[in-house]
Amino acid sequence: MKKLEKIATIVIIFTFVSTLVCITKVQASAENMETFYEGEGYPGLSINVKATKETNPGLDINVTIWIECTAKNLSIEYLYLRVYGFRGGQERILLKNITHIAEKIFLDYGNVSEGNYTVHIPNDVWYRTYTELHFKYAIKETSYGPYTDGFTMTDVKNVYLEELENTLKNLNESYQQLNNTYWELNSTFEQLNQTYWDLHQNYTSLNQTYWDLKGSIGGLDTTKNVAIVLAITTVFFAATTIYLMMRKPKQYW
Repeated sequence: MKKLEKIATIVIIFTFVSTLVCITKVQASAENMETFYEGEGYPGLSINVKATKETNPGLDINVTIWIECTAKNLSIEYLYLRVYGFRGGQERILLKNITHIAEKIFLDYGNVSEGNYTVHIPNDVWYRTYTELHFKYAIKETSYGPYTDGFTMTDVKNVYLEELENTLKNLNESYQQLNNTYWELNSTFEQLNQTYWDLHQNYTSLNQTYWDLKGSIGGLDTTKNVAIVLAITTVFFAATTIYLMMRKPKQYW
């Protein structure tokens, strides 16, 4: 029994979550839908066309056709849509032919007809979609049409251009950062260069002082040597003089 209760609980939770997901998807899809065509100027007939507001290449769009009969004895011979895209944003190509009413049908007063369709957008198509509405109908013996109404629908983003724009934006930001770094380094280099020249001048001044001191020391050494020679000479002459004075002369008689 406990196992069955656990299984039942899991099933209920799974069902609840799935329901929430479906509701969310429906709400998101409804929020992304927009009315692109409102044909209310036709006697006894109102036609609305809704489609996905915007999309990217490679995805599908939803198209909804809504028809309301506001007259008695109304019949529609045919009603179809031709949805076009623009390859490369320029060349118009047929994406899908949506046939909502292929054969003659009779509608009662107040009758509402609705159809939901899916159109695939190729990877090389962007800019927007263009749709042609073709239909013909009659009220009793009076015929209306054929009519052809053209209108633009879903915007298809040019993701390639957006990627290029984002790349260009990132490159510009990188350039600005590198430019700022360059000027900061240039300022630092100038400061270092100025410091180098200051040190160079200090070195030159110290070097000159060194050689001046060395010259002075050389002069002192010469004077010292002269003084030593003079002292030695003086001592020698003094010794010689004393020696001569103390020496007795020889007597030859």
